[in-house]
Amino acid sequence: MSSSRTEIWPVVTERLRLRRCEVDDLDALWEWRRLPEVNHWLSSAPGTLSVFREHYSASDRLDSLYVIELLPDERGGAPALIGDFMLRLEDGWAQSEVAGAAENVEAELGWVLDPAYARRGFATEAMRAVIDVCFGELDLRRVHAGCFADNEPSWRLMERLGMRREEFSRKTALHRSGVWLDGMNYGLLAEEWLSPRRG
Repeated sequence: MSSSRTEIWPVVTERLRLRRCEVDDLDALWEWRRLPEVNHWLSSAPGTLSVFREHYSASDRLDSLYVIELLPDERGGAPALIGDFMLRLEDGWAQSEVAGAAENVEAELGWVLDPAYARRGFATEAMRAVIDVCFGELDLRRVHAGCFADNEPSWRLMERLGMRREEFSRKTALHRSGVWLDGMNYGLLAEEWLSPRRG
């Protein structure tokens, strides 16, 4: 089990708790991931709950999957699951003589939010905390994320987080509709995130 899955989590922000995803959470994730306006943009969109459970309960996927919980307010109650995110550790590219120094130094990020909780800053709050973990406890050097160019809410979130657009590629991503779409990739370095000038 990677260090991203153990003592660091859960992480608590002002309104949210971020924790590792358990198999028992998958039914809740299905409730927003099955929505057409959500799964239109996802890399994988299993058509039934049973296929979804089988797909995401595989250890290689579950190990990089986390959930976003809305903390109860002063009225009490249990935390509510409102989204999920991916944090997948990766090796950086390196020449063979220094390949060992490039192991698990980067991460790919991804996120999905229940549309019922959109436009309230929850995704931004959650992913700021995730990036803090990446460049803090995990001591990574770089994070990156990608999306279809037409997925404006996703790339706008990346820009709010201070991520840099590194690529706009023309018709490089085949959508399940059969149409080739433009793609966008964003990145962020630890020194950029940790800079005292960062606003």
